[in-house]
Amino acid sequence: MIRLILTADDFGLDDAVNEAVEQAHVDGELTSASLMVGAPAAAGAVAIARRLPTLGVGLHLVLADGWAVSPKRLIPDLVDAEGRFGDHMVRDGFRYFFLPRIRRQLAIEIRAQFQAFAATGLVLDHADTHKHFHLHPTVLGLMLDIGRDFGLQAVRLPHEPGSAPWLTPWIALTRRRLHRAGVASNDTLAGLASTGATDEAALLSAIDRLPPGLHEIYLHPATRRGLTATMAGYRHDDELAALLSPRVRDAIAARGIVTGRWADFLAP
Repeated sequence: MIRLILTADDFGLDDAVNEAVEQAHVDGELTSASLMVGAPAAAGAVAIARRLPTLGVGLHLVLADGWAVSPKRLIPDLVDAEGRFGDHMVRDGFRYFFLPRIRRQLAIEIRAQFQAFAATGLVLDHADTHKHFHLHPTVLGLMLDIGRDFGLQAVRLPHEPGSAPWLTPWIALTRRRLHRAGVASNDTLAGLASTGATDEAALLSAIDRLPPGLHEIYLHPATRRGLTATMAGYRHDDELAALLSPRVRDAIAARGIVTGRWADFLAP
């Protein structure tokens, strides 16, 4: 059996993302969304999620290139004056690993984001991280330890066949740690190589290559482009169109693929 989760990342980033998530779930193939709890349109995303009980909503932990939830006085070494994380992930990765003071602040922020999600009243379907930062062993460890207090049962494994060879040991380590923690993960992921450009052709190609197992395809749908400077080249509208495409719907049906949320595929 091929089981497939189709996820929209950055839920709550902008009203254009929220509108696309609702449309793609109601009229298309989207089954899941990952919520940025500190983003500008998070409240609107939560309102939409409450209207869509069949949409699996998880936490999209933001530890780079986005908004923190904690006040700056609690995490002064992590954010700028506006309470935003930078995008220096290599530098921050070393700081998270080697500096206990930084790790304590990181734990405060990760817990705050889980708490903010819990405060919405939504059921936590899964968790992942913006820009897949949980491949970092320190981030993953804190995510699993803290997430346990909030009922975390599933975490995305950013493993796309054919991706950069240097990722292989990090993927293997992440997979082992998730297994040891009793947290479910996908066998493969699609969307890394086509980030921001998973149009109908790319989505059909990904669906056609799926072997038996549990897989996730993630996209960044929105009703318009130009949402942020770091996503200037993203074709959000083409990704939304792919999720709404009758050809995509028919391809899923033709292969007998079962789609759903993480909650639909977890053992009772």
